[in-house]
Amino acid sequence: MREELRNIAIIAHVDHGKTTLIDSIMKQSGMFRENQQVDERIMDSGDLEKERGITILAKPTSVRWRDVRINIIDTPGHADFGGEVERVLHMADGVILLTDAAEGPMPQTKFVLGKALALGLRPMVIINKVDKPDGRPEEVVDEVFDLFVALDADDAQLDFPILYASGRDGWCVKELGDARASLDPLLETITQHVPPPQAPIDAPFAMLATLLDSDQFLGRCLTGRVMQGRISVNDSVRALNLDSKVVESGRLTKLLRFEGTERVPTDEVSAGDIVCIAGLSKASVSDTIASPEVSEPLASTPIDPPTMSVTISVNDSPLAGTEGKKVTSTMIRQRLLAEAEVNVAITFSESENRDAFEIGGRGELQLGVLIETMRREGFELTVSRPKVLFRMIDGQRHEPMEEIIIDVDADYASPVIDTLNQRKAEMVDMRNAGSGKTRLVFLAPSRGLIGYQGRFLTETRGTGVLNRVFHSYAPYKGDISGRRNGALVSTETGQVVAYALFNLQDRGVMFVSPQDKVYEGMVVGEHNRDNDLGVNVLKGKKLSNVRASGTDDAILLTPPRRLTLEDMMAYINPDELVEVTPVSLRLRKRYLDPHERKRAARTGTE
Repeated sequence: MREELRNIAIIAHVDHGKTTLIDSIMKQSGMFRENQQVDERIMDSGDLEKERGITILAKPTSVRWRDVRINIIDTPGHADFGGEVERVLHMADGVILLTDAAEGPMPQTKFVLGKALALGLRPMVIINKVDKPDGRPEEVVDEVFDLFVALDADDAQLDFPILYASGRDGWCVKELGDARASLDPLLETITQHVPPPQAPIDAPFAMLATLLDSDQFLGRCLTGRVMQGRISVNDSVRALNLDSKVVESGRLTKLLRFEGTERVPTDEVSAGDIVCIAGLSKASVSDTIASPEVSEPLASTPIDPPTMSVTISVNDSPLAGTEGKKVTSTMIRQRLLAEAEVNVAITFSESENRDAFEIGGRGELQLGVLIETMRREGFELTVSRPKVLFRMIDGQRHEPMEEIIIDVDADYASPVIDTLNQRKAEMVDMRNAGSGKTRLVFLAPSRGLIGYQGRFLTETRGTGVLNRVFHSYAPYKGDISGRRNGALVSTETGQVVAYALFNLQDRGVMFVSPQDKVYEGMVVGEHNRDNDLGVNVLKGKKLSNVRASGTDDAILLTPPRRLTLEDMMAYINPDELVEVTPVSLRLRKRYLDPHERKRAARTGTE
């Protein structure tokens, strides 16, 4: 007799508590011993996920509750990783829409919910963090219902159950006045509301590959849902792409199910299971893994195209090769091709002489995470400023637009509106959000938002919250002014001297500290004016054999401004690059020699 099975995905805006809720479900389902040490946010297993507190990769897990096995898929909440969400929704029969009791539905909520409803999935709604002082659960329920209507949900989808929860404290209730004891009401609602998989078990085996990763013992591992039939270890299969062409044939050397955070080997899997298979070397995401008699691939939703790209090339600075081991264009190319194969939300192209590679993605964060990952793997490279990808529609150039929702103290609303107007944004809505906050909604060109996050935090004194999601393509909005200040550019190569920085502080904000290595053409600071200025940060104090009497000034240095990788990518102008090594991040001019920079400026080849 087959066990009862439910497949459900949890979708939400970033930081609304998906991963924390899954932690509590796993702990209450008896997965761990009472004395077992368990990390917070168990599903966020990657180093970058733990450091940034966000989910980057979608991951399945499985828990047992009253003789029912519930497969739960944790999904990213950030719009830049929407490609992950679009793929994994194919594995689910229902979705839990998690919404913060104070913030309510946000742009990413709208994005992922629209994808889920289009696939015909039955939703459940959980209002999370209802114990927050500024929580407004009843109003949020109304906002969620309005969102469902706006997204053309059908009658069955509009008849969604509503639960109230605190994922951190591990309780869920059907009514706000109920006793807050455990997550049993949630698990009970899942088993009652989410239908079991409706998949033919007697048909030939077919599975849609949704996630791809590699294991040091098993090799390439494809994760997906078995859409029909059953299969055992060592059975023959073949992989079909979306054009019905056979990619490869082979045998399944391993079949694995998900139990908690582990992948557990099993001898046989059947329709409805979410499984991981090993044994195929060429099959990839969106391919159909099927028995040899199957000739038609399973349908797969096309992934939304990238809206932004960066150019990655070999590090050719004077310090190249001194801090990293992977420095050649061949190594960089192989790594980027491997990433493009696993991550279908990015695109890869290369220049004619194959020394520069253009990587397209959903936004600055996704591209920054890829470059940071390569940096930690030992790569050295240079990165250009992100640029948006235009489309020609009816003979007219269109650019990607983003919907922005901003929650800001009422005192700071005016400068935010002024700055976004300068960046060609159009205000769609402005209303009082309570507690002295104002909610602003804009439609803005993606290129106008490059580098805006830092400016936004400055204007709101760090108190504002900005969320953005791709909206549509619209006709080109015209020129947008970039960085107003010029750069302080080093004219010498060597180590920075404190005395030189002390004398240059009046010229602008410095990015370097004493003893830092610099080279000619490297950007060492931001000029107070709008032009670039060559400076010598190696110039020491002239010494004489005459002893000075009380004329030595104490050297007091203002701490340098430290920029993150994403800050640097957004900060640079088109004639500048970011040098990325495992040890350092540096800003530099594209052409290090000042004569070459002048020549490029005259000919317009920057």
